[in-house]
Amino acid sequence: MFWERQIETMPVKELRRLQLRRLKKTLRQAARSPAYSKIFKARRISLEKIRSLDDLKYLPFTTKEDLRESFPYGFVTMPLEKIVRLHSSSGTTGRATAVFHSSKDLEGWANLVARCMYMAGVRKGDVFQNMVGYGLFTGGLGFQYGAERLGALTIPSGSGNSRRQIGLMKDFGTTVIHIIPSYALLLWKLFGEMGLDPKKDTKLRIALVGAEPHSEATRQRIEEMYGVDAFNSYGLSEMNGPGVAFECPEKAGMHFWEDDFLVEVIDPKTQKVLPDGEEGELVFTTLNREAMPLIRYRSKDLATIFPECCRCGRTHRRISRIKGRSDDMFILKGVNIFPLQIDTTLMNIPEVGTNYVVILERVNFEDRMIVQVEVRPEIFKGDLWQLENLQRKITDALRSELLVTPKVELVEPDSLPKSEGKAVRVIDRREM
Repeated sequence: MFWERQIETMPVKELRRLQLRRLKKTLRQAARSPAYSKIFKARRISLEKIRSLDDLKYLPFTTKEDLRESFPYGFVTMPLEKIVRLHSSSGTTGRATAVFHSSKDLEGWANLVARCMYMAGVRKGDVFQNMVGYGLFTGGLGFQYGAERLGALTIPSGSGNSRRQIGLMKDFGTTVIHIIPSYALLLWKLFGEMGLDPKKDTKLRIALVGAEPHSEATRQRIEEMYGVDAFNSYGLSEMNGPGVAFECPEKAGMHFWEDDFLVEVIDPKTQKVLPDGEEGELVFTTLNREAMPLIRYRSKDLATIFPECCRCGRTHRRISRIKGRSDDMFILKGVNIFPLQIDTTLMNIPEVGTNYVVILERVNFEDRMIVQVEVRPEIFKGDLWQLENLQRKITDALRSELLVTPKVELVEPDSLPKSEGKAVRVIDRREM
């Protein structure tokens, strides 16, 4: 059973004392790595002066660039013979980063994911189908070991091969899936092409969605399409991967596990720590990892901490839905725009289909945004005025949300590129 009542409902003062004890231990462990040893020495940081959680602000941030500069083993705190696994980023935006785990680290990670899944309603006896990539990507193995620790029957189907995914659901009575939200929308269309209805032809009851930012409107679509409860999850490879934060049945923010992570919110420009309730960049400190602890790691993910207690009874605070990454934001005609704003607007319009793409171009030294939107099949079978009215409706909705006017192009279903992995929603051609 992974309803860890003593930990999850621990009185806040007791939880803070636990965090401080683990922070001091983590700092001593981190100082064993070449990277942190050098940083602490160069900045004349005395770990003995860290006497409260508020003192965390005197420690320097750690960034992805720091991990790259010390690649591969600079942040490792123990001999390699005590390390049993590494996960690595793709390196698409620069040199890859690697995160290392001991056996104890992996056991703790599996427990965290099991705790998340249990909170969402997954139980021993469920059939869990893990529909994301395995290997260096943390989502696959993270949920795999968590589900096994929970005691569910697991189907490690991986990503892609959509017809087989549906076949596995039907053959083995899958009740819980882990899926990327954009792929859930794509897969639903294939159900229809095969003459199937996931609400009638499967036993699905829970969808665990994550790996890419998505709006509340997208979650509601997934729930309606599949007849499931969909739960938002959050993780990042530098903090293990999945299992950092997860929704409870209240679906009012994601509980982050404060016995394993210290979380701060900072202004990404000034680096000033912000109070609960203000939106900013999430900064994480591990509290229970031995092979590669990280101190004040800047995630670049933007969210808000909810200070109020959750009605579920858990005392661990919650973070909002991730608005996006600070480096995902693009500027058009002086306006800051996050892709999630576009997703929220489009998914709230019933006539919009399951796929869209945003193209940024520069014509005659002027930036412009083109939003290509797939619409439902019956729209193209109607009169021309229906298309024109819908085009105006979408344009007006986007203008109201973004404060710039995009060019909206309505396209037929299945005419835009599809991806069985993370969707590529924004194509910026301005620097090409």
